[in-house]
Amino acid sequence: MSSTLAGRCRRHAVLSLTLVVAAASPGATQAPRSTFHLEDATIAHLQQAIVAGDITTVGLVELYLKRIKAYNGTCVSEPQGMLGPITTIPHAGQLNALSTLNLRPATRKVWGFDDRKARSMTDRVDDAREMPDALEVAAAQDARFRQTTRLVGPLHGVVIAIKDQYDTFDMRTTSGADAQYANDRPPDDATFVRRLREAGAIILAKANMAEYATDGARSSFGGTFCNPYDTERAPGMSSAGSATAVAANLVTCAIGEETVVSIRWPAAVNNIVGLAPTQELVSRDGMMGAGLNMRTGPLCRTVQDAAKVLDVIAGYDPKDEMTAFSAGRTPSQPYAGFAATARLDGVRIGVIREYMSKKLFSKADEESIDIVERALGDLRKLGATVVDPGPEGALFQSCVVRYAPQLLNAQFAAQRRALFPVNAAGEPSSDHIATLLDMAADASLVPADLSIRNLGGLGAQGEGKYMINKYLRERGDANIKSNADLIGKATFYQDPNFPDRRQMRENTERQLELDTAVRLQGRFAVQSIVLQCMEEQRLDALVAPTASVPSPKLNGPREPNVNGRSPVGWSFLGQQGFPVISVPAGFTTEVWDRVREGTATRLAGPIPATLPVGVDFVGRPFDEPILFRVASAYEAATRHRTPPEEFGPLPGEP
Repeated sequence: MSSTLAGRCRRHAVLSLTLVVAAASPGATQAPRSTFHLEDATIAHLQQAIVAGDITTVGLVELYLKRIKAYNGTCVSEPQGMLGPITTIPHAGQLNALSTLNLRPATRKVWGFDDRKARSMTDRVDDAREMPDALEVAAAQDARFRQTTRLVGPLHGVVIAIKDQYDTFDMRTTSGADAQYANDRPPDDATFVRRLREAGAIILAKANMAEYATDGARSSFGGTFCNPYDTERAPGMSSAGSATAVAANLVTCAIGEETVVSIRWPAAVNNIVGLAPTQELVSRDGMMGAGLNMRTGPLCRTVQDAAKVLDVIAGYDPKDEMTAFSAGRTPSQPYAGFAATARLDGVRIGVIREYMSKKLFSKADEESIDIVERALGDLRKLGATVVDPGPEGALFQSCVVRYAPQLLNAQFAAQRRALFPVNAAGEPSSDHIATLLDMAADASLVPADLSIRNLGGLGAQGEGKYMINKYLRERGDANIKSNADLIGKATFYQDPNFPDRRQMRENTERQLELDTAVRLQGRFAVQSIVLQCMEEQRLDALVAPTASVPSPKLNGPREPNVNGRSPVGWSFLGQQGFPVISVPAGFTTEVWDRVREGTATRLAGPIPATLPVGVDFVGRPFDEPILFRVASAYEAATRHRTPPEEFGPLPGEP
């Protein structure tokens, strides 16, 4: 190991080179007292238990390891092996949420975890003293606490899983891929991971993820993962391993990444809290394939815990130029101070009715919309002024009509060639400026179907290839140096019910030009429209369903997109830089599933099903404090979080 890397490792926290390895018999020396209860324990609970002497940090990690041992096995049938087609198992009792464990080889074997969970597949010896495992870090914290009687930091003893998309210097990082890196460990931590360690967090695992952070609850390295509320159903999008681990109490909190709804939809369908913060608030350093729309955020079981994690990871990082926008825009007091609100008197919350229309969507959406409708009543009881345009109304429509044509201009015209014709050379064959001016003067000329639901389609060219190759160059691996290497030097699963990862990488390789101008223009336009409407209506925050379609069958068809509604949730505002937090809102009693019928699909139902539903609260960029106020008040008043029954306390667990 280089002296530079060794120095980085030594700085990663509260470590001592006199660390001791955990007891050979799991849990033999760290039995907790009966007063500490692990299930749904918050950061405050576990730290109170450590201070009171009810449990040690090592004992806490061991309790989580016992649950991982009990519940983190394969959750689907794999008749052709992990890379072949799968079938679901009802009540599987397993989740496969965590793909890699931060344990040295000898300790991992004592605990009975197989070689696939090794923290490195390229360093089989794994004996570097500068790279302590989770139990050794915990032992060092216990030693420091005995000496000082003080916690080492605000996240002392907090057991964390990190989405495999992010660099961890002590554990393999491949974004879920089974790629043949010369060294599957990156040279150092992502900035936010380093901050977590310095605050006292115990990084116990890498979470399984949809490979390369796209879609589908599956990776070539980690396999398929399942929903703890129904193991035959999807646990969400690419950060679902992180969310599932939190939901089933395998870790205290986890870190996810969101490009579409990959934090919030997993949070919603796993009955936990997920924050996709303002994009420029948390550094993207050490993120494989970071892009303009990607946000890093916490997944926890409570709003308060999510705020405590954000307090540690937020802020300027010279390694990510976009975080410069956060300078001077973070609150003077900790985010956690806003996450203990009881009343919402004086707070004005606008209802995004565009996302709640039963007429525009399908039977599959209806009960989730009803559940969020009840949340509006809860907000009113808390004293909030709920600004509601009414059923089938539209909160943003007047602003969209007034501003979208001029702000999106050429892109708006490109999407509506009947109004803005061009000739064979692609040049305007009419005066497009005159048409835009006419629309500005007469709103009736704006297409009637224009809505906040369909302002999307503002993509970037070449970003995927540019960012993955930039990451790989900086990582400096001797074997995997480019996206082309990821295609030629990796193993991929083959299952027609899940996205084709090799094809995705091949499509990325064909990109030849980097052009993010349209995406940046779109962000500016949408922020202008939404912020103008919020000012006109004096709104502090917004409320909407996280997703109105419940979690589908794991290998079944999804609801088709309809009228701008995606089956995986509402992504648009978060992608334009607005922070969004999802909070448990209740459970369905029945669902309508999409089933195959020949070459087509149809809705079947109603089917009795108790599945979690989430509600979103949206704020202005960098206004996370108001989100924590609204979300914590709603959470405290409603208490919809319920642990999954089939993943309850283990025998003998307090």
